[in-house]
Amino acid sequence: MLLVPRKNLLVPKKMFFTKGVGTHKAELRSFELALRDAGIEKCNLVHVSSILPPECKMVSRNEGLKEVYPGMITFAVVSRCLSSEPHRLIAASIGCAVPADPHAYGYLSEHHAFGQNEKVAGDLAEDLAVEMLASTLGLEFDEDKSWDENKAIYHLSDKIVRTSNTTQTAVVGPDGSYSTVVAAAVFLF
Repeated sequence: MLLVPRKNLLVPKKMFFTKGVGTHKAELRSFELALRDAGIEKCNLVHVSSILPPECKMVSRNEGLKEVYPGMITFAVVSRCLSSEPHRLIAASIGCAVPADPHAYGYLSEHHAFGQNEKVAGDLAEDLAVEMLASTLGLEFDEDKSWDENKAIYHLSDKIVRTSNTTQTAVVGPDGSYSTVVAAAVFLF
């Protein structure tokens, strides 16, 4: 069932992906530096769940950051991972699944992990988003199949048109300082 949003509802018109990493001896400061690296440190972030609104235009990070102002209440799907364990690999990823029908909603997923490289974390985040969208569209999802096998099925179904992810990884330094990685899908109105 297709619902037409009322004009006075807060439905984002644009979205952009961003990511960053920060390192500092204080946990909070490492998070702030990761947000700074992502370009969204000046925002008052409101964490939201995983729906990509219908007809929401994806714009580049550079274009999106031009519309972000200091102190702005900013809605975002955010993934965050941190550690102070020396040599620990950390990852934060946002997956995205866009339906072929531009009037239908899509899904975003947050995934964070230890010990996963960029490809593994990104594929898992993408897989989560596709799985959620597939269930909404009534498509079968076989968790026993590999990511590539499932991806081919979704593209052949003509119901899911595009999948993607943005992923940030880092290896914690040897001195025990905190490292934080963030990945975000930022909504604009």
